[in-house]
Parts: sequence; C-alpha cells; structure tokens
Amino acid sequence: MKDNIIAGLDIGSTEIRLVIGQKINGLAGEELQIIGAVSVPTAGVSRGVVNSIEETTSSISACLEKAERLVGVPINTVSVSINDPYIKCERSKGVVAVSKSDGEIGEHDVERAIEAARAMAVPVNYEILHVMPIKFAVDSQDDIKDPIGMSGIRLEVEILIIQGLGSQLKNLTKAIHRTGLEIEDLVVSPLAAAEAVLSTKQKELGVVLVNLGSSTTSLAVYEERNLIHTAILPIGAEHITADVALGLRCPINLAERIKREYGSTLREGQNQDEEIDIRDLVREEEVHDDIETVSRKYIAQIIDARVEEIFEKIDNELKRIDRSGMLPAGVVFVGGGAYLENLVESAKKKLRLPACVGTARNIKTVIDKVSRPDFLSALGLVVWSGHNTFGPTGGGNFKKNVNDIFGKARGIFQKIMPK
Repeated sequence: MKDNIIAGLDIGSTEIRLVIGQKINGLAGEELQIIGAVSVPTAGVSRGVVNSIEETTSSISACLEKAERLVGVPINTVSVSINDPYIKCERSKGVVAVSKSDGEIGEHDVERAIEAARAMAVPVNYEILHVMPIKFAVDSQDDIKDPIGMSGIRLEVEILIIQGLGSQLKNLTKAIHRTGLEIEDLVVSPLAAAEAVLSTKQKELGVVLVNLGSSTTSLAVYEERNLIHTAILPIGAEHITADVALGLRCPINLAERIKREYGSTLREGQNQDEEIDIRDLVREEEVHDDIETVSRKYIAQIIDARVEEIFEKIDNELKRIDRSGMLPAGVVFVGGGAYLENLVESAKKKLRLPACVGTARNIKTVIDKVSRPDFLSALGLVVWSGHNTFGPTGGGNFKKNVNDIFGKARGIFQKIMPK
C-alpha cells in the first residue's frame, strides 16, 4: 500500500498542512483517492520564508507523525509548496531548426526549443523551479498549442520561467530532509492549488487563482489553458488581524477571533449603529480588558482598507500582463483568508471581474476538510503528483526532471506540455 501513497505538504506561515492520497484501481483505470489530511501550527516560518531550520523541522515532524498515525502507513516522499515572496517570473523565447529531413516535428525538437529558451541568464543565487511552454510557432504559423507531428522548417517556443531564491530553497529542503522525507517536487503554491480547483474551461477562457494566506498572497493567471503569470505578494490575512488589533487596541488573539466571527469587508447599507457584544470572546481568550462592545461598521472599515490594498496589488500584477479586468472566468479565491465575509462581493467591485471561492473538483475523498479553502493548496500538490504518476486529469501532461538544489541532482525542472 505504501507504494501507492502520494502526499502534499503545504508549509504556511501559521499552519503546516499535509494531505495524503492513494492510487486505486477505478472504472477508468488508476484513480486518486484522498485518505487523510492533517494540520499543525507552524514554527520557524515567517512570510513564507524559513527563519529557523530547527523549529521548521520540528513542526514538519509533528505533522508527519500525526499523518502517519491517521493513515497507518509510513510517508516517505512529499511534494512541497513554495510561498516565498522572492519568486521571480520571466518569459523567454527559443528557436531551433527542425531536425528531420521530411520536416516533421518530434518530441526531440520541442525539447531542443525549450532548452534554447531556457538558456537565459539566471540571476545570481536563483534556481529555476518551473519551465512552462506558453505557445509555439512553426514557420509563420503562430499560437500553436502542440506542434508535435506538424511539418515545418523552423520551430519557435515562448516559455515562462519561474525562479526561486537559492538560499531559501536550500533552507526549506534542508528542514524537510532532516525529518527523513524525500522531496518529489517543489511547486509554487498557486500552481498546485489550481490543479485541484480550476477547470479546463476556466483556464481556457482566462482566470486568476488567488491564494490568500496568512502572511502572503499568491496568484496564478491562466489563459488558453496555459500559465501566463504568477507572483507571491508579501501581504496576507495576518495583516488584517494586526489592523483590527491596532484599531480596537486589543490583543492579537482577540483581534483574530473578532475578525473570524464578526469581520467582513465594508458593504453599502451597512447598519451604522450595530454594536457587537464581545464579552464572551474576551472571557474565552482570557483577555484582561474592559472591552464589551465594538461597532460592526468600524471593524468592516478597518478590514476593508487592508483588503482594498491587497486587491490593488493583485490588480497591479494583472496590469503588468495587460489582463486587468479582462479575464472572463474571473478570480477564484483559496486559502484561509477566503473565509472573510463579503470578500467575493468586494473583489467583483474592485477587481472588475467575476469572483468566487474555490472548491475541489472531481476528486474522491473520505475527508471533508480537504475541500476547505485552506487545504486546497496541499490537495493540489497531491493532484499535481498524481499527474506525474499516471497521466493528466485535466490540467495538462507533466514531464519532470529533478536536479539537486544542493549541487547533486535535486532542484526542479518542471515542464508542462499543454493538451
């Protein structure tokens, strides 16, 4: 059974989540079934960056032990999400001559074109994480999705190269290896979540997936089924909590409870005079303060100001690729921050796009909580690895070549060939 186990490890700034899947024989061949999901508080990670290897290792070990007790089998390898705000995303082009005398394009020609595009100068201390084809051109014919089998003389490819800061990747992989786990893949967080949440139709029309985490907000933009942009912003739901704590002059734990239970973005027609009795929360959080009531509208004003800033930064990323207000499938939210009341309504207004909270699609599971927005990144990692194991399930064909981040064969080169 242990040979059929696939695990996804999402290391967040406040929680580490581990989702475990199993390959089973179904009516359509091998299928993926989710059999476990656990989470533990994170220590040693701040704003998506490891700042203490020992504490991070301890947190991962606690999560691993909890998961192994749950599923009853050892977990040896994991796919891991990256939420590092130092992620860089660049485009590059490569051109090669078709090698066959009859002009038919084969896989080898596609690989040569991608390698030619990949041969760009990588900044010092950066490692390539993903190399993803966006579109091909054969002679004078542009916007080709899959050139294999076509005839031509000249093959051109445009790719998206995603790079991570080498020192941060080394720290993360070192913390994971100390637990005895092997890393199957390193995946930028919103790319993983997209595999569990987005449909082929959404990717075709144009969509942005936004992972609203505690300390970072990451996004991935798809169009014509291809990833065209990704970014990780150093701002998240914890900043909203901090604003509430400052605005109400209350401890951070009480501010988090108030945000979760009564927080929302500002909406028109909101009751000007509604007061919320928070004495029960004050007692439960053991806060020695005389706060009894707070204004719902005042809380909404505090939250709305920070949410508007987050949306402005997201819109700036869309403007960089000329897609601001121009993605028909809109914005899909995942992550713990997606629970915020009225978030979708605010996004529709401020991003000028359709909006919704993401849910897992077409995935067999006996664990209800994996469908929650905060577990979708870890779930997506399992789906991502499942693609590599037994073929595509809607997101694309994955070809993986793993090299060493440390210098012997473990950094990541991920190549996605669109359908």
